[in-house]
Amino acid sequence: MGFSIDMTKAKAIHKTNIRRAREEKFKVLDVEFTKALEAGTSTTDIAAKRQGLRDAPADSAIDAATNTDELKAQWKTDILGTSPYS
Repeated sequence: MGFSIDMTKAKAIHKTNIRRAREEKFKVLDVEFTKALEAGTSTTDIAAKRQGLRDAPADSAIDAATNTDELKAQWKTDILGTSPYS
């Protein structure tokens, strides 16, 4: 008899991994945001990146994943960096 993956737990772990990955990215963006404010330059791009990080754990594709391969594919390297599943 084989084993099965508890996808509910796997999705929760995946979301926790996303939250951990974005911690450092938020710190960097906060510094960039402050510098832009002080310089009087646009903060639009920075705010969009921050919003992307905030939205990442709520991505509907995570909840729609039916297996671990689909779940792992939901790691957005463009905003989160290197996947922990590589």
